[in-house]
Amino acid sequence: MTDAPAARPAETFAALHRQDHPLLLPNAWDHASAALLHAHGFSAVGTTSLGVAAAAGLPDGARATREETLRITGALGTLPCLLSVDAEDGFSDDPGEVAAFAAELRARGAVGVNLEDGLGPADLHLAKIRAVRAAAPGLFVNARTDTYWLGDGEGTVERVLAYRDAGADGVFVPGLADPDAIAGLVRALDGCPLNVLYTPDGPSLSHLADLGVRRVSLGSLPYRRALGAALDAVLAVREGRSAGEGTVPSYREVQDLVPHREVQGVVR
Repeated sequence: MTDAPAARPAETFAALHRQDHPLLLPNAWDHASAALLHAHGFSAVGTTSLGVAAAAGLPDGARATREETLRITGALGTLPCLLSVDAEDGFSDDPGEVAAFAAELRARGAVGVNLEDGLGPADLHLAKIRAVRAAAPGLFVNARTDTYWLGDGEGTVERVLAYRDAGADGVFVPGLADPDAIAGLVRALDGCPLNVLYTPDGPSLSHLADLGVRRVSLGSLPYRRALGAALDAVLAVREGRSAGEGTVPSYREVQDLVPHREVQGVVR
């Protein structure tokens, strides 16, 4: 992967959903995690709402992170990578408020946004999608349905087709892992990019590509793995075992992820 060109980033991001292979979108939760992913070849990075919320000591999915989402978007929007933001359900039931929020995300550097329906009324989600499209033209709207995440999958096709027809650029169905169901949904969408959530016990990236999936998100997996790695290291030291397993960036490598600037007279 290469750095995204400075010109027309929104179009560049949309084009990543029309390649011969799926867009593998890793999800960051702070500046260092996003910068590290970009430094290792990922031209596009998403945010994880769980990681952003938990890192700030806030609950996920409870409309508690509106300001934190704006803050992290501003921080990551300065990086030379394409940024898609997980905005939960837009933090409001008012489509106008959701649209204004999406426009602010775009102004702070986002080229895409995830909006989830939480299995609420489909008509409300349709109104949010239309409002965002009008208020933030060019922003890639990835409309998420939670039919599998929170339910048994019933109504998935009807919802994603309605979201597509309302103007969504892509649809996201986390929890969907059955290959036959994935292939059937790809056919039903007829060219609208399908985004699925990678799971370690689900189809591989290459298998998802063969099924026609156009975007594969990692969600909160990197954040949860990072927490687990930190805990493993601390427990290993306490128990007298080596804590050197796994990838451990050096102090200097982490420092180099931060733009050099003067802080209280000291150049860092």
